[in-house]
Amino acid sequence: MPFLPASADEMKSLGWTSVDIILISGDAYVDHPGFGTAIIGRVLEAAGYKVGIIAQPDWRKDEDFLCLGVPRLFFGVSAGNMDSMVNHYTAQRKLRHNDAYSPDGKSGMRPDRATMIYTNILKRLFKTTPIVLGGIEASLRRIAHYNFWQDKIRNSILSDSKADLIVYGMGESAILEIAAALDKGKSANDIDSVPGTVVMQNQAPQQDDSEDSMILPDADHCKDKETFHQMTKLFFKHHQSRVLYQKNGGRWIKHNPPAKPLETNDLDRIYALPFEYAPHPRYKGLSIPAFEQIKDSITSHRGCYGGCNFCAISCHQGRAVQSRSSGSIISESLRLIRRKRSGKTTISDLGGPTANMYASSCKLKFPPSCKRLSCVYPGVCANLMMDHDAQLRLLAEVEAQDGIGHVFIASGIRHDLAVNSKAYISAIATKYTGGRLKLAPEHCVPKVLRLMGKPVIESYETFSKEFFAACNQAGLKRQIVPYIIIGHPGTTIQDAIELRKWLIKNTIRIEQVQEFTPTPMTISTCMYFTGMDFETGAPIEIPKPSEVRKQKELALWHLSDASSPFHAKAKKLTH
Repeated sequence: MPFLPASADEMKSLGWTSVDIILISGDAYVDHPGFGTAIIGRVLEAAGYKVGIIAQPDWRKDEDFLCLGVPRLFFGVSAGNMDSMVNHYTAQRKLRHNDAYSPDGKSGMRPDRATMIYTNILKRLFKTTPIVLGGIEASLRRIAHYNFWQDKIRNSILSDSKADLIVYGMGESAILEIAAALDKGKSANDIDSVPGTVVMQNQAPQQDDSEDSMILPDADHCKDKETFHQMTKLFFKHHQSRVLYQKNGGRWIKHNPPAKPLETNDLDRIYALPFEYAPHPRYKGLSIPAFEQIKDSITSHRGCYGGCNFCAISCHQGRAVQSRSSGSIISESLRLIRRKRSGKTTISDLGGPTANMYASSCKLKFPPSCKRLSCVYPGVCANLMMDHDAQLRLLAEVEAQDGIGHVFIASGIRHDLAVNSKAYISAIATKYTGGRLKLAPEHCVPKVLRLMGKPVIESYETFSKEFFAACNQAGLKRQIVPYIIIGHPGTTIQDAIELRKWLIKNTIRIEQVQEFTPTPMTISTCMYFTGMDFETGAPIEIPKPSEVRKQKELALWHLSDASSPFHAKAKKLTH
Protein backbone atom coordinates (compact mmCIF):
# COMPACT_ATOMS: atom_id res chain seq x y z
CA MET A 1 0.00 0.00 0.00
CA PRO A 2 1.26 3.55 -0.67
CA PHE A 3 1.45 4.50 3.02
CA LEU A 4 0.66 2.57 6.15
CA PRO A 5 -2.66 3.86 7.53
CA ALA A 6 -2.29 6.84 9.83
CA SER A 7 -5.97 7.57 10.49
CA ALA A 8 -9.31 5.82 10.90
CA ASP A 9 -10.35 6.96 7.40
CA GLU A 10 -7.24 5.42 5.87
CA MET A 11 -7.94 2.16 7.70
CA LYS A 12 -11.49 2.22 6.41
CA SER A 13 -10.31 2.77 2.80
CA LEU A 14 -8.33 -0.46 3.12
CA GLY A 15 -11.32 -2.34 4.44
CA TRP A 16 -9.68 -2.78 7.85
CA THR A 17 -11.62 -2.66 11.10
CA SER A 18 -8.52 -3.05 13.25
CA VAL A 19 -4.75 -3.37 13.07
CA ASP A 20 -2.30 -5.88 14.51
CA ILE A 21 0.37 -3.39 15.51
CA ILE A 22 0.40 0.36 16.06
CA LEU A 23 3.70 2.24 15.86
CA ILE A 24 3.86 5.58 17.66
CA SER A 25 6.64 8.00 16.77
CA GLY A 26 7.79 11.43 17.89
CA ASP A 27 8.74 12.17 14.27
CA ALA A 28 6.52 13.16 11.38
CA TYR A 29 5.56 10.12 9.26
CA VAL A 30 8.01 9.91 6.37
CA ASP A 31 8.01 6.65 4.41
CA HIS A 32 11.72 6.55 3.74
CA PRO A 33 14.35 4.02 4.92
CA GLY A 34 16.18 6.84 6.67
CA PHE A 35 13.37 6.88 9.27
CA GLY A 36 13.28 4.05 11.78
CA THR A 37 9.50 3.87 12.13
CA ALA A 38 9.12 3.51 8.36
CA ILE A 39 11.59 0.61 8.24
CA ILE A 40 9.99 -1.26 11.17
CA GLY A 41 6.52 -0.66 9.72
CA ARG A 42 7.45 -1.99 6.29
CA VAL A 43 9.28 -5.00 7.76
CA LEU A 44 6.21 -5.94 9.79
CA GLU A 45 3.94 -5.34 6.81
CA ALA A 46 6.10 -7.64 4.65
CA ALA A 47 5.68 -10.34 7.31
CA GLY A 48 1.91 -10.15 6.89
CA TYR A 49 0.90 -7.90 9.78
CA LYS A 50 -1.56 -5.02 9.56
CA VAL A 51 0.38 -1.99 10.78
CA GLY A 52 -0.84 1.51 11.61
CA ILE A 53 1.18 4.65 12.33
CA ILE A 54 0.44 7.39 14.86
CA ALA A 55 2.94 10.17 14.18
CA GLN A 56 3.58 12.98 16.65
CA PRO A 57 0.42 12.50 18.72
CA ASP A 58 -0.56 15.41 20.94
CA TRP A 59 0.19 14.06 24.40
CA ARG A 60 -2.42 16.43 25.83
CA LYS A 61 -5.23 14.76 23.85
CA ASP A 62 -6.26 11.17 24.47
CA GLU A 63 -8.06 11.03 21.12
CA ASP A 64 -4.75 11.12 19.24
CA PHE A 65 -3.81 7.82 20.89
CA LEU A 66 -7.27 6.32 20.33
CA CYS A 67 -7.54 7.12 16.62
CA LEU A 68 -6.62 3.64 15.34
CA GLY A 69 -8.29 1.67 18.11
CA VAL A 70 -6.68 -1.20 20.01
CA PRO A 71 -3.95 -3.17 18.24
CA ARG A 72 -4.34 -6.94 18.30
CA LEU A 73 -0.73 -7.57 19.29
CA PHE A 74 1.16 -4.55 20.66
CA PHE A 75 2.09 -0.88 20.55
CA GLY A 76 5.59 0.00 19.36
CA VAL A 77 6.75 3.30 20.88
CA SER A 78 9.65 5.47 19.75
CA ALA A 79 10.66 9.07 20.44
CA GLY A 80 11.83 9.20 16.81
CA ASN A 81 15.19 9.38 15.08
CA MET A 82 16.63 11.51 17.91
CA ASP A 83 16.59 11.39 21.67
CA SER A 84 13.84 13.87 22.58
CA MET A 85 16.05 15.70 25.08
CA VAL A 86 18.84 16.15 22.53
CA ASN A 87 16.16 17.24 20.07
CA HIS A 88 14.86 19.89 22.48
CA TYR A 89 17.93 21.29 24.23
CA THR A 90 21.41 22.55 23.38
CA ALA A 91 24.62 21.61 25.17
CA GLN A 92 24.08 24.74 27.29
CA ARG A 93 20.61 23.38 28.24
CA LYS A 94 18.89 26.11 26.23
CA LEU A 95 15.66 25.33 24.39
CA ARG A 96 15.98 24.77 20.66
CA HIS A 97 13.51 26.63 18.47
CA ASN A 98 13.29 24.17 15.58
CA ASP A 99 12.85 20.46 15.01
CA ALA A 100 14.14 18.96 11.76
CA TYR A 101 11.79 15.98 12.08
CA SER A 102 8.60 18.06 12.30
CA PRO A 103 6.54 19.79 9.58
CA ASP A 104 8.21 23.05 8.59
CA GLY A 105 10.73 22.47 11.37
CA LYS A 106 8.21 23.45 14.02
CA SER A 107 9.34 22.79 17.59
CA GLY A 108 7.15 21.49 20.40
CA MET A 109 5.57 18.63 18.44
CA ARG A 110 6.77 16.02 20.94
CA PRO A 111 7.19 16.15 24.72
CA ASP A 112 10.38 15.92 26.74
CA ARG A 113 11.16 12.23 27.38
CA ALA A 114 8.68 11.34 24.67
CA THR A 115 9.09 7.58 25.05
CA MET A 116 8.03 7.69 28.70
CA ILE A 117 5.17 10.15 28.16
CA TYR A 118 3.69 8.15 25.28
CA THR A 119 4.01 4.91 27.28
CA ASN A 120 2.36 6.37 30.37
CA ILE A 121 -0.61 7.49 28.29
CA LEU A 122 -0.94 4.09 26.61
CA LYS A 123 -0.74 2.31 29.96
CA ARG A 124 -3.67 4.40 31.18
CA LEU A 125 -5.79 3.96 28.05
CA PHE A 126 -4.91 0.37 27.11
CA LYS A 127 -4.09 -1.38 30.37
CA THR A 128 -3.58 -4.91 28.99
CA THR A 129 -1.97 -4.22 25.59
CA PRO A 130 1.79 -4.93 25.46
CA ILE A 131 4.12 -2.00 24.81
CA VAL A 132 7.47 -2.45 23.09
CA LEU A 133 9.95 0.44 23.19
CA GLY A 134 12.41 1.13 20.38
CA GLY A 135 14.38 3.89 18.71
CA ILE A 136 17.48 5.75 19.81
CA GLU A 137 16.01 7.17 23.02
CA ALA A 138 15.03 3.77 24.44
CA SER A 139 18.08 2.04 23.00
CA LEU A 140 20.58 4.31 24.75
CA ARG A 141 18.66 4.52 28.02
CA ARG A 142 18.26 0.77 28.40
CA ILE A 143 20.35 0.47 31.57
CA ALA A 144 20.99 2.88 34.45
CA HIS A 145 22.35 6.02 32.81
CA TYR A 146 23.41 9.60 33.49
CA ASN A 147 20.82 12.18 32.47
CA PHE A 148 22.58 15.44 31.70
CA TRP A 149 19.45 17.60 31.70
CA GLN A 150 18.61 16.64 35.29
CA ASP A 151 22.22 16.02 36.36
CA LYS A 152 21.28 12.69 37.91
CA ILE A 153 21.45 8.94 37.39
CA ARG A 154 18.19 7.52 36.10
CA ASN A 155 16.94 3.95 36.03
CA SER A 156 16.57 2.04 32.80
CA ILE A 157 13.79 3.61 30.76
CA LEU A 158 12.09 0.21 30.85
CA SER A 159 11.84 0.42 34.63
CA ASP A 160 10.73 4.06 34.67
CA SER A 161 8.13 3.68 31.90
CA LYS A 162 6.69 0.29 32.98
CA ALA A 163 6.70 -0.88 29.34
CA ASP A 164 7.04 -4.60 28.59
CA LEU A 165 10.20 -4.79 26.46
CA ILE A 166 12.90 -2.68 24.86
CA VAL A 167 14.16 -3.51 21.40
CA TYR A 168 17.57 -1.88 21.17
CA GLY A 169 19.73 -1.30 18.14
CA MET A 170 18.53 -1.91 14.60
CA GLY A 171 15.48 -3.89 15.62
CA GLU A 172 14.12 -5.70 12.55
CA SER A 173 14.99 -9.24 13.73
CA ALA A 174 13.87 -8.68 17.31
CA ILE A 175 10.56 -7.03 16.43
CA LEU A 176 9.63 -9.87 14.08
CA GLU A 177 10.42 -12.45 16.76
CA ILE A 178 8.33 -10.56 19.32
CA ALA A 179 5.40 -10.17 16.90
CA ALA A 180 5.50 -13.89 16.04
CA ALA A 181 5.55 -14.88 19.71
CA LEU A 182 2.60 -12.65 20.61
CA ASP A 183 0.75 -13.86 17.51
CA LYS A 184 1.10 -17.44 18.79
CA GLY A 185 -0.53 -16.44 22.07
CA LYS A 186 2.54 -15.97 24.20
CA SER A 187 2.40 -13.43 27.01
CA ALA A 188 4.78 -10.48 26.83
CA ASN A 189 6.17 -11.65 30.19
CA ASP A 190 7.24 -14.92 28.58
CA ILE A 191 9.30 -13.24 25.85
CA ASP A 192 12.49 -12.88 27.81
CA SER A 193 15.39 -14.19 25.71
CA VAL A 194 15.15 -12.48 22.33
CA PRO A 195 18.57 -11.13 21.25
CA GLY A 196 18.61 -7.35 21.12
CA THR A 197 16.02 -6.88 23.86
CA VAL A 198 15.79 -5.80 27.49
CA VAL A 199 13.02 -7.18 29.73
CA MET A 200 11.91 -6.90 33.35
CA GLN A 201 11.78 -9.71 35.84
CA ASN A 202 10.60 -9.64 39.43
CA GLN A 203 12.99 -12.25 40.81
CA ALA A 204 16.74 -12.03 41.19
CA PRO A 205 18.75 -13.88 38.54
CA GLN A 206 19.58 -17.50 39.36
CA GLN A 207 23.09 -17.31 37.94
CA ASP A 208 25.64 -15.11 39.66
CA ASP A 209 28.38 -13.81 37.39
CA SER A 210 28.82 -17.06 35.45
CA GLU A 211 30.52 -17.20 32.06
CA ASP A 212 27.12 -16.60 30.44
CA SER A 213 25.76 -13.87 32.68
CA MET A 214 26.81 -11.00 34.93
CA ILE A 215 25.19 -8.77 37.53
CA LEU A 216 25.89 -5.07 37.13
CA PRO A 217 25.92 -2.75 40.16
CA ASP A 218 22.42 -1.67 41.22
CA ALA A 219 21.07 1.48 39.59
CA ASP A 220 20.69 3.14 43.00
CA HIS A 221 24.34 2.47 43.80
CA CYS A 222 25.42 4.08 40.51
CA LYS A 223 24.78 7.49 42.02
CA ASP A 224 28.24 6.96 43.46
CA LYS A 225 30.68 8.05 40.79
CA GLU A 226 33.20 5.25 41.27
CA THR A 227 30.38 2.69 41.09
CA PHE A 228 29.03 4.27 37.90
CA HIS A 229 32.53 4.15 36.40
CA GLN A 230 32.81 0.47 37.34
CA MET A 231 29.34 -0.32 35.97
CA THR A 232 30.07 1.37 32.64
CA LYS A 233 33.35 -0.50 32.23
CA LEU A 234 31.64 -3.82 32.95
CA PHE A 235 28.87 -3.04 30.48
CA PHE A 236 31.21 -2.19 27.62
CA LYS A 237 33.37 -5.22 28.33
CA HIS A 238 30.57 -7.80 28.49
CA HIS A 239 27.33 -6.57 26.87
CA GLN A 240 28.01 -8.28 23.54
CA SER A 241 28.72 -11.72 24.97
CA ARG A 242 26.81 -12.06 28.24
CA VAL A 243 23.31 -11.67 29.62
CA LEU A 244 23.49 -8.72 32.00
CA TYR A 245 21.26 -8.15 35.01
CA GLN A 246 20.76 -4.94 36.94
CA LYS A 247 18.45 -4.00 39.76
CA ASN A 248 16.38 -0.94 38.86
CA GLY A 249 13.75 0.47 41.20
CA GLY A 250 13.36 -2.75 43.17
CA ARG A 251 13.01 -4.90 40.04
CA TRP A 252 15.54 -6.59 37.79
CA ILE A 253 16.20 -5.84 34.16
CA LYS A 254 17.60 -8.57 31.95
CA HIS A 255 19.77 -7.23 29.14
CA ASN A 256 20.14 -9.83 26.40
CA PRO A 257 23.15 -9.72 24.05
CA PRO A 258 22.67 -7.87 20.73
CA ALA A 259 20.89 -9.40 17.75
CA LYS A 260 23.20 -10.91 15.17
CA PRO A 261 24.25 -8.50 12.40
CA LEU A 262 22.13 -8.85 9.28
CA GLU A 263 23.63 -10.64 6.31
CA THR A 264 23.83 -8.78 3.00
CA ASN A 265 20.80 -10.61 1.56
CA ASP A 266 18.68 -9.72 4.58
CA LEU A 267 19.72 -6.07 4.40
CA ASP A 268 19.00 -6.01 0.67
CA ARG A 269 15.48 -7.34 1.29
CA ILE A 270 14.76 -4.56 3.77
CA TYR A 271 15.84 -1.81 1.39
CA ALA A 272 13.83 -3.39 -1.43
CA LEU A 273 10.56 -2.91 0.50
CA PRO A 274 8.01 -0.58 -1.15
CA PHE A 275 8.91 2.71 0.49
CA GLU A 276 7.25 5.80 -0.93
CA TYR A 277 10.37 7.96 -0.35
CA ALA A 278 8.09 10.80 0.68
CA PRO A 279 6.32 12.34 3.66
CA HIS A 280 2.72 11.27 4.26
CA PRO A 281 0.20 13.25 2.14
CA ARG A 282 -1.15 14.94 5.28
CA TYR A 283 1.96 17.18 5.14
CA LYS A 284 1.22 18.47 1.66
CA GLY A 285 2.70 21.95 1.28
CA LEU A 286 4.87 21.53 4.38
CA SER A 287 8.55 20.68 4.46
CA ILE A 288 10.16 18.09 6.73
CA PRO A 289 13.75 19.44 6.99
CA ALA A 290 15.30 16.07 7.91
CA PHE A 291 13.68 14.47 4.86
CA GLU A 292 14.79 17.28 2.57
CA GLN A 293 18.35 16.68 3.71
CA ILE A 294 18.36 12.92 2.95
CA LYS A 295 15.71 12.46 0.27
CA ASP A 296 18.30 11.86 -2.47
CA SER A 297 20.73 9.91 -0.30
CA ILE A 298 21.30 6.16 -0.15
CA THR A 299 22.46 4.12 2.85
CA SER A 300 25.16 1.68 1.77
CA HIS A 301 25.85 0.07 5.13
CA ARG A 302 25.23 0.05 8.86
CA GLY A 303 27.46 -0.14 11.89
CA CYS A 304 30.72 1.52 12.88
CA TYR A 305 33.85 0.10 14.43
CA GLY A 306 35.44 3.51 15.06
CA GLY A 307 34.61 3.44 18.76
CA CYS A 308 34.81 7.20 19.34
CA ASN A 309 34.21 7.71 23.06
CA PHE A 310 31.63 10.48 22.58
CA CYS A 311 29.57 8.46 20.08
CA ALA A 312 26.95 5.77 20.76
CA ILE A 313 26.60 4.35 17.25
CA SER A 314 28.37 1.11 18.14
CA CYS A 315 25.99 0.64 21.10
CA HIS A 316 23.02 1.16 18.78
CA GLN A 317 23.87 -0.03 15.26
CA GLY A 318 26.68 -2.31 16.39
CA ARG A 319 30.39 -2.49 15.66
CA ALA A 320 30.09 -5.02 12.83
CA VAL A 321 29.68 -3.29 9.47
CA GLN A 322 26.72 -4.67 7.52
CA SER A 323 26.98 -3.75 3.84
CA ARG A 324 24.38 -3.90 1.09
CA SER A 325 25.17 -5.41 -2.29
CA SER A 326 25.92 -3.13 -5.22
CA GLY A 327 22.85 -4.54 -6.99
CA SER A 328 20.59 -3.48 -4.12
CA ILE A 329 22.07 0.02 -4.06
CA ILE A 330 21.79 0.40 -7.83
CA SER A 331 18.13 -0.69 -7.65
CA GLU A 332 17.45 2.01 -5.08
CA SER A 333 19.20 4.60 -7.24
CA LEU A 334 16.95 3.60 -10.15
CA ARG A 335 13.88 4.07 -7.94
CA LEU A 336 15.10 7.58 -7.12
CA ILE A 337 15.56 8.26 -10.84
CA ARG A 338 12.00 7.18 -11.58
CA ARG A 339 10.67 9.58 -8.97
CA LYS A 340 12.53 12.51 -10.51
CA ARG A 341 10.20 14.45 -12.78
CA SER A 342 12.86 16.10 -14.88
CA GLY A 343 16.61 16.32 -15.22
CA LYS A 344 19.22 13.99 -13.88
CA THR A 345 19.30 12.76 -10.31
CA THR A 346 22.17 13.67 -8.01
CA ILE A 347 22.81 11.22 -5.19
CA SER A 348 23.58 13.66 -2.39
CA ASP A 349 25.18 11.03 -0.16
CA LEU A 350 26.07 7.39 -0.69
CA GLY A 351 27.39 6.21 2.63
CA GLY A 352 26.69 5.23 6.21
CA PRO A 353 27.83 6.21 9.70
CA THR A 354 31.34 6.28 8.23
CA ALA A 355 31.34 6.16 4.43
CA ASN A 356 34.66 4.41 3.85
CA MET A 357 33.82 1.50 6.14
CA TYR A 358 31.68 0.05 3.34
CA ALA A 359 32.55 -3.60 2.65
CA SER A 360 34.85 -3.77 5.67
CA SER A 361 34.99 -7.08 7.45
CA CYS A 362 36.80 -8.84 10.26
CA LYS A 363 38.81 -12.02 9.76
CA LEU A 364 37.21 -13.31 12.96
CA LYS A 365 33.69 -12.08 12.02
CA PHE A 366 33.58 -9.37 14.73
CA PRO A 367 33.27 -11.97 17.52
CA PRO A 368 31.27 -10.97 20.64
CA SER A 369 34.21 -12.18 22.70
CA CYS A 370 36.46 -9.42 21.32
CA LYS A 371 37.03 -6.85 24.05
CA ARG A 372 38.33 -4.04 21.81
CA LEU A 373 36.09 -0.97 21.92
CA SER A 374 37.47 0.18 18.57
CA CYS A 375 38.95 -1.67 15.61
CA VAL A 376 41.04 1.38 14.66
CA TYR A 377 42.11 2.95 17.95
CA PRO A 378 44.78 3.17 19.27
CA GLY A 379 45.88 1.35 16.11
CA VAL A 380 44.19 -0.54 13.30
CA CYS A 381 43.48 -4.14 14.32
CA ALA A 382 45.37 -6.76 12.33
CA ASN A 383 42.10 -8.67 11.82
CA LEU A 384 40.33 -5.73 10.16
CA MET A 385 39.97 -6.02 6.39
CA MET A 386 39.19 -2.73 4.64
CA ASP A 387 38.25 -2.46 0.99
CA HIS A 388 38.31 1.08 -0.37
CA ASP A 389 38.37 -0.36 -3.88
CA ALA A 390 34.94 -1.92 -3.29
CA GLN A 391 33.48 1.46 -2.44
CA LEU A 392 35.10 3.07 -5.47
CA ARG A 393 33.61 0.35 -7.71
CA LEU A 394 30.22 0.93 -6.12
CA LEU A 395 30.39 4.70 -6.65
CA ALA A 396 31.40 4.21 -10.28
CA GLU A 397 28.60 1.70 -10.93
CA VAL A 398 25.94 3.98 -9.47
CA GLU A 399 27.29 7.00 -11.34
CA ALA A 400 27.18 5.03 -14.63
CA GLN A 401 23.39 4.53 -14.45
CA ASP A 402 21.33 6.43 -17.03
CA GLY A 403 19.63 9.29 -15.24
CA ILE A 404 22.31 9.76 -12.58
CA GLY A 405 24.16 13.05 -12.78
CA HIS A 406 26.54 12.95 -9.85
CA VAL A 407 27.23 10.79 -6.81
CA PHE A 408 28.63 12.40 -3.68
CA ILE A 409 29.75 11.33 -0.24
CA ALA A 410 28.47 13.67 2.45
CA SER A 411 28.35 11.39 5.49
CA GLY A 412 32.01 11.79 6.39
CA ILE A 413 34.97 9.43 6.20
CA ARG A 414 37.71 8.20 8.53
CA HIS A 415 40.89 9.93 7.43
CA ASP A 416 43.03 7.48 9.39
CA LEU A 417 41.69 4.65 7.21
CA ALA A 418 41.77 6.58 3.95
CA VAL A 419 45.45 7.54 4.22
CA ASN A 420 46.28 3.95 3.26
CA SER A 421 44.85 4.48 -0.23
CA LYS A 422 46.05 7.40 -2.38
CA ALA A 423 43.72 6.25 -5.16
CA TYR A 424 40.75 6.56 -2.82
CA ILE A 425 41.75 10.04 -1.65
CA SER A 426 42.23 11.15 -5.25
CA ALA A 427 38.81 9.84 -6.30
CA ILE A 428 37.11 11.49 -3.32
CA ALA A 429 38.88 14.78 -4.06
CA THR A 430 38.17 14.90 -7.79
CA LYS A 431 34.85 13.10 -8.29
CA TYR A 432 32.79 12.39 -5.18
CA THR A 433 33.00 15.57 -3.14
CA GLY A 434 30.41 18.23 -3.79
CA GLY A 435 32.92 21.01 -3.18
CA ARG A 436 33.25 20.35 0.55
CA LEU A 437 34.36 17.21 2.36
CA LYS A 438 33.51 16.59 6.01
CA LEU A 439 36.33 15.29 8.17
CA ALA A 440 36.39 14.96 11.94
CA PRO A 441 39.79 15.50 13.56
CA GLU A 442 37.76 16.78 16.59
CA HIS A 443 40.88 18.27 18.23
CA CYS A 444 44.66 18.40 17.86
CA VAL A 445 46.04 17.90 21.38
CA PRO A 446 47.25 14.29 21.93
CA LYS A 447 45.87 14.07 25.47
CA VAL A 448 42.42 15.20 24.33
CA LEU A 449 42.44 12.90 21.30
CA ARG A 450 43.23 9.95 23.57
CA LEU A 451 40.27 10.81 25.82
CA MET A 452 38.07 11.02 22.73
CA GLY A 453 39.41 7.80 21.24
CA LYS A 454 40.46 9.64 18.07
CA PRO A 455 43.60 9.17 15.93
CA VAL A 456 46.59 11.48 16.12
CA ILE A 457 46.28 14.76 14.24
CA GLU A 458 49.10 13.79 11.87
CA SER A 459 46.75 11.39 10.04
CA TYR A 460 44.35 14.29 9.35
CA GLU A 461 47.23 16.43 8.10
CA THR A 462 48.51 13.62 5.86
CA PHE A 463 45.06 13.09 4.37
CA SER A 464 44.59 16.82 3.78
CA LYS A 465 47.94 17.08 2.02
CA GLU A 466 47.06 14.22 -0.34
CA PHE A 467 43.56 15.58 -0.89
CA PHE A 468 44.64 19.07 -1.89
CA ALA A 469 47.49 17.70 -4.02
CA ALA A 470 44.93 15.70 -6.02
CA CYS A 471 42.71 18.78 -6.33
CA ASN A 472 45.59 20.94 -7.55
CA GLN A 473 46.64 18.35 -10.10
CA ALA A 474 43.08 18.23 -11.43
CA GLY A 475 42.73 22.02 -11.40
CA LEU A 476 39.87 21.90 -8.90
CA LYS A 477 39.02 23.99 -5.87
CA ARG A 478 37.75 21.96 -2.95
CA GLN A 479 37.37 22.49 0.77
CA ILE A 480 37.74 20.25 3.78
CA VAL A 481 35.31 21.10 6.56
CA PRO A 482 36.81 19.91 9.86
CA TYR A 483 34.52 19.00 12.71
CA ILE A 484 35.79 20.20 16.09
CA ILE A 485 34.45 19.34 19.54
CA ILE A 486 35.06 21.72 22.42
CA GLY A 487 34.30 21.17 26.09
CA HIS A 488 35.05 17.45 26.05
CA PRO A 489 35.85 15.98 29.49
CA GLY A 490 39.52 16.44 30.25
CA THR A 491 40.00 19.58 28.13
CA THR A 492 41.47 22.76 29.56
CA ILE A 493 41.83 26.34 28.39
CA GLN A 494 45.46 25.57 27.56
CA ASP A 495 44.26 22.73 25.29
CA ALA A 496 41.92 25.19 23.59
CA ILE A 497 44.81 27.61 23.08
CA GLU A 498 46.84 24.83 21.46
CA LEU A 499 43.85 24.07 19.23
CA ARG A 500 43.64 27.76 18.29
CA LYS A 501 47.35 27.78 17.40
CA TRP A 502 46.89 24.73 15.20
CA LEU A 503 43.87 26.24 13.43
CA ILE A 504 45.72 29.51 12.77
CA LYS A 505 48.87 27.71 11.63
CA ASN A 506 46.85 25.76 9.07
CA THR A 507 44.61 28.75 8.17
CA ILE A 508 41.50 26.80 9.13
CA ARG A 509 38.47 29.01 9.64
CA ILE A 510 35.78 26.71 10.98
CA GLU A 511 32.21 27.93 10.67
CA GLN A 512 30.94 26.28 13.82
CA VAL A 513 32.08 23.97 16.57
CA GLN A 514 30.21 21.26 18.39
CA GLU A 515 29.93 21.69 22.13
CA PHE A 516 30.23 18.36 23.88
CA THR A 517 26.83 17.11 25.07
CA PRO A 518 26.76 14.24 27.59
CA THR A 519 24.30 11.85 25.97
CA PRO A 520 23.32 8.51 27.53
CA MET A 521 25.54 5.42 27.14
CA THR A 522 28.75 6.95 25.90
CA ILE A 523 32.17 6.59 27.48
CA SER A 524 32.68 10.36 27.35
CA THR A 525 29.47 10.86 29.33
CA CYS A 526 30.80 8.48 31.96
CA MET A 527 33.93 10.64 32.17
CA TYR A 528 31.82 13.82 32.38
CA PHE A 529 29.74 12.53 35.30
CA THR A 530 32.54 10.85 37.23
CA GLY A 531 35.41 13.24 36.49
CA MET A 532 37.53 10.14 35.91
CA ASP A 533 39.62 9.00 32.94
CA PHE A 534 37.69 6.00 31.63
CA GLU A 535 40.81 3.92 31.03
CA THR A 536 42.82 4.70 34.14
CA GLY A 537 40.34 6.06 36.66
CA ALA A 538 42.59 9.08 37.24
CA PRO A 539 40.90 12.46 37.94
CA ILE A 540 40.38 14.70 34.91
CA GLU A 541 39.17 18.27 34.58
CA ILE A 542 35.54 18.81 33.57
CA PRO A 543 35.17 22.27 31.99
CA LYS A 544 32.41 24.44 33.39
CA PRO A 545 29.90 26.10 31.00
CA SER A 546 31.79 29.41 31.19
CA GLU A 547 35.02 27.61 30.26
CA VAL A 548 33.29 25.87 27.37
CA ARG A 549 32.22 29.24 26.02
CA LYS A 550 35.84 30.44 26.23
CA GLN A 551 37.01 27.32 24.42
CA LYS A 552 34.48 28.04 21.70
CA GLU A 553 35.72 31.62 21.34
CA LEU A 554 39.27 30.36 21.01
CA ALA A 555 38.35 27.86 18.30
CA LEU A 556 36.43 30.47 16.32
CA TRP A 557 39.54 32.64 16.24
CA HIS A 558 38.61 34.45 13.04
CA LEU A 559 35.15 35.39 14.33
CA SER A 560 36.07 36.34 17.90
CA ASP A 561 35.04 39.73 19.18
CA ALA A 562 38.20 41.82 19.02
CA SER A 563 36.93 43.94 21.92
CA SER A 564 36.61 40.93 24.22
CA PRO A 565 39.22 40.96 27.03
CA PHE A 566 39.49 37.20 26.73
CA HIS A 567 40.11 37.47 22.99
CA ALA A 568 43.02 39.86 23.63
CA LYS A 569 44.46 37.50 26.24
CA ALA A 570 44.08 34.49 23.95
CA LYS A 571 45.72 36.35 21.09
CA LYS A 572 48.69 37.18 23.29
CA LEU A 573 48.99 33.56 24.49
CA THR A 574 48.68 32.23 20.95
CA HIS A 575 51.54 34.34 19.67
